[in-house]
Amino acid sequence: MAEAGDSRPARRVVPHGRATVTAVGWPALGLAVAIGGWWLVTSAFPLVHPAVLPPPAEVLTAFQVKSAELLAGLTTTTLETVAGFLISVVAGVLIGLLLATSRAAERMFSPLLVAINAVPKIALGPLLVVSLGWGQRPILTMVFLLSFFPIVISTTTGLTTTPAELAELARSLDASRWQTFRKVRLPAALPHIFVGLKVAMPLAAIGAVIGEFQAGEGGLGYQIVQYSGIADSATAWAAIVLLGTMSVALYSALVLVERLALPWVRETTSER
Repeated sequence: MAEAGDSRPARRVVPHGRATVTAVGWPALGLAVAIGGWWLVTSAFPLVHPAVLPPPAEVLTAFQVKSAELLAGLTTTTLETVAGFLISVVAGVLIGLLLATSRAAERMFSPLLVAINAVPKIALGPLLVVSLGWGQRPILTMVFLLSFFPIVISTTTGLTTTPAELAELARSLDASRWQTFRKVRLPAALPHIFVGLKVAMPLAAIGAVIGEFQAGEGGLGYQIVQYSGIADSATAWAAIVLLGTMSVALYSALVLVERLALPWVRETTSER
């Protein structure tokens, strides 16, 4: 119960069981609606040719028949996505830190970063294969090129928008530049940084698939190309479904990390 004179709105406490049902129930309902719509347009009212979008039952059968191969591809793509994403996080945060602390560096390199981000990455695929060869290196490079830019922007924004009252408090306490950064600027920037990370995670998965299209020797992207080439659309769609599942799982893991690392954010922001 709020104390007398406290103008802050009371935070609504959601029972744990209800929160669990909400977190699981709504996504499950959305998935059921999507599968129902898929079944309607492919089976009940066949509006789409099976070569383009096979019925859910055919995709499930294809997964059961070739589950070992598809799961091996899932493992490969997941490792490539996570590895490329982590490289992007390290590089993106460091670049964002440089741009936030040096106005000259920001003016020099921000247009270049925008230009690099504007280049269609799929057009770079053949060049990466020529310069880096087949295998992991061009794939990880493609993941990096797609996912690092949101991390750079969010890091720069977070570090340059420290609340004025916190910066003034640090100055009044005679905090050193390093203490101000560690105790004030970085914690205040972390919510912004995590926004960039959550934008970059799906882009990392897209980059891994594009890289496998161009230079892969395995993985879900490679399997999609191979099975589409032999008109086995059911297995290709099974790989696509696994790719979507992987992306959701990685994004959810990142959201969990954010909640564990930044517990104060939920306590100091309003709910919808």
